[in-house]
Amino acid sequence: MSRWRYLAKRFLMAIPVLWLGTSMTWAIIFLGPINPATYVLGQTNPQNQAAVKAARERFGLGEPPLEHYTEFMINMVTLDLGQTWLLYPGTPVMSLIFDYAPRTVWLGFWSVLIAVFVGVPLGFYAGLNSNSVSDYATSLTGIVWRAMPNFWLAIMLLALLVKSETITQALFGIPISWDTFLVDINAITGNPQLSYMQGNPLALVTQPRETLAAIKKILPAAVVLGSASMGNEMRIGRTAVLETRSEQYIDTAKAKGVSGRVLVWKHILRNALIPLVPIVTSEAFLLIGGSVLVETVFGINGMGKLFFDAAIQGDLWLVATLMFIFIILIVGINIVQDLLYTLIDPRVGYERE
Repeated sequence: MSRWRYLAKRFLMAIPVLWLGTSMTWAIIFLGPINPATYVLGQTNPQNQAAVKAARERFGLGEPPLEHYTEFMINMVTLDLGQTWLLYPGTPVMSLIFDYAPRTVWLGFWSVLIAVFVGVPLGFYAGLNSNSVSDYATSLTGIVWRAMPNFWLAIMLLALLVKSETITQALFGIPISWDTFLVDINAITGNPQLSYMQGNPLALVTQPRETLAAIKKILPAAVVLGSASMGNEMRIGRTAVLETRSEQYIDTAKAKGVSGRVLVWKHILRNALIPLVPIVTSEAFLLIGGSVLVETVFGINGMGKLFFDAAIQGDLWLVATLMFIFIILIVGINIVQDLLYTLIDPRVGYERE
């Protein structure tokens, strides 16, 4: 089949996946043990059954389950995301997404960029120079980066970089004058200023000063978020190169007198990229979950922190709508992954039934 037919087929197959994921989200959240009415009542009189019933009616939780499910699914499909219940009472969810999403996109973009353009080349370099000192050093670095949890690395990075007399003396045992080499906590935490790009995406290029400031602000969090992905891609990239070098067609190309440069760039590296496609795209799933912790530690008001705050406050509607957005992102990433296969691997026979 043609690539256009394949693309249409993938979109059609994504519909039941999206439906099932959204249905499970509704069942887990709205049929679960959390009662948002008690959060609204707070400490006033949570045992007052009449007040709890009134609060449930206010949120539409008093409807029969099937009716509530149908209304929820229609709202999600039509992108009628409604308003928040508790976190920002009365605020449209869509406006919150437009406000918070750019920061998460900015963080995720640089996280993926760091992981891909650092992890993959280092993995390929280690594979091309196997059993050397540089290979052992690169492999050990990848294992260490992969083993460090995002939240722990974020806390440690803040402890090492932020000005603090107690931390400086405890870590280094030296006078506080060394604190001048560190940075103020506001320099590496908080929201990157992206307002200059609103309505003008070209400002990313036409206003380099503001762009560099936004990159500098998000870079520590991006390094932390992309660290696990970077280590994983280093390890998988090295293994992919070693496996490709052992293939028979590589020996055949050598026997035909193919130069080392052509052999590496055209045959080894290109074919080694194939197993990395699902690895790189699957890392996006980890970025969605990791952003919750990283954004919370670095004080970035993105989608991850919004989801965390909504879950803590018991704002079930906001949690459900954000889960729906995350499911759409994951399904979309899977489609992109299959399309990348057709571009990288000419052996994928989408042209045949």
